[in-house]
Amino acid sequence: MRILAIETSCDETAAAVVEDGRRVLSSKIYSQIEEHRIFGGVVPEIASRRHVECITPITRAALEDAKLDLADIDAIAVTHTPGLIGALLVGVNFAKGLSFALEKPLIPVNHIRGHIAAAYITFPKLEPPFLCLVVSGGHCNIVEVISYTSFRVIGKTRDDAPGEAFDKAARVLGLGYPGGSAMDKAAKLGDHSRFPLPRPKVEDSPYDFSFSGLKTAVVNIAHNASQKGESLQTEDIAASFCNTVAHILADKLFAAAKEFGHTRLACVGGVAANSQLRSLLAQYAERDSLKLFLPSFDLCGDNAAMIAAQGYYEFLAGNISDMTLNAYASS
Repeated sequence: MRILAIETSCDETAAAVVEDGRRVLSSKIYSQIEEHRIFGGVVPEIASRRHVECITPITRAALEDAKLDLADIDAIAVTHTPGLIGALLVGVNFAKGLSFALEKPLIPVNHIRGHIAAAYITFPKLEPPFLCLVVSGGHCNIVEVISYTSFRVIGKTRDDAPGEAFDKAARVLGLGYPGGSAMDKAAKLGDHSRFPLPRPKVEDSPYDFSFSGLKTAVVNIAHNASQKGESLQTEDIAASFCNTVAHILADKLFAAAKEFGHTRLACVGGVAANSQLRSLLAQYAERDSLKLFLPSFDLCGDNAAMIAAQGYYEFLAGNISDMTLNAYASS
């Protein structure tokens, strides 16, 4: 089964064709990073307008790469939640138009479920159940993947997502946008023990996260240095921040794995590309003799291949929509 998927939840316009949920025939992404860089973050209105301009050529390019015509497609999948509402509406309405014109099934896909499905593409033999850490610019969840379409959220962030915290920390350190890659690069040159940073805990919720205080701690370090006329030790702060985030995430994931009896773990989403996090997860997996599944770097960020992959399993489960499908900013 060949599924054409559309992803426009934030600032990437993406289209992909995936066969039977695992085999990527094509995957095209137009990134708006350069357009939002001058603002230090995503401007929703600009993102929505750029999606409108790019969605048709990106979809055409995905079909051309797959050497297919629209008539060869069996179904249309689209991200409908969560994300920036204006951006989501562009993709949803475009997908509805294709579905209606082609008389093909329309498959709504949750963006977080899509990130989890990225692991299926990198590891074709991976099947549920397993425990998954979904960590990105807008999300931070520990999810028990019971089946391809059944999930249980064990923990989630109460405030900032790690990717958002990376962006804000990078901004105050003068590292620019996007913050995740900039912080990761700077951290490789720094001493992660130089600045002891807090590891916030949520009382009575051992698997929930909070990154607001950690972000504020970095802001305070930077402001104190400025007020005292001291040079800002950017690399050391970045290293300390990345190391702290990695330990917060890894510690909770592996504690949850022990409590709920999971021997197979995955980490997906944009922050899953962070080198310190990947290294620490691998160390913990070896220590505890657990199997770890990390998607390839090209599948960590937002892409449509992961949406098509999850769309395949949603289709098999009968999760099909009609022309009343709407977009929702939160799921």
